[in-house]
Amino acid sequence: MPAAVGVIQTVGFPGVLAAADAMVKSGRVTLVYFGLAERAEFLVAIRGSNSEVEPAIAAGVAAAKLVYGSQVVDYYIIPNPPENLEAVLPINYTPSVEQFM
Repeated sequence: MPAAVGVIQTVGFPGVLAAADAMVKSGRVTLVYFGLAERAEFLVAIRGSNSEVEPAIAAGVAAAKLVYGSQVVDYYIIPNPPENLEAVLPINYTPSVEQFM
């Protein structure tokens, strides 16, 4: 079974940093992508089992909302991503993150 994918998009860097920190601390998930989405909007993606990704996303959204000036633009979870999704989005496990699985 493929690992679930969770993504949070925020306005401003402090919010996405708080979200990423809260997500990796709240469950057995691996941070697979972090980047700039568009004007001052950042996104962070995690992977793991569905039972771990859901509470991690909830913790990340809550942490991002607590940061002054941060705004959560969107978040979503793909519980069972198709295999070809990794070819389109940068959410695969790279050698640099495999040690944290």
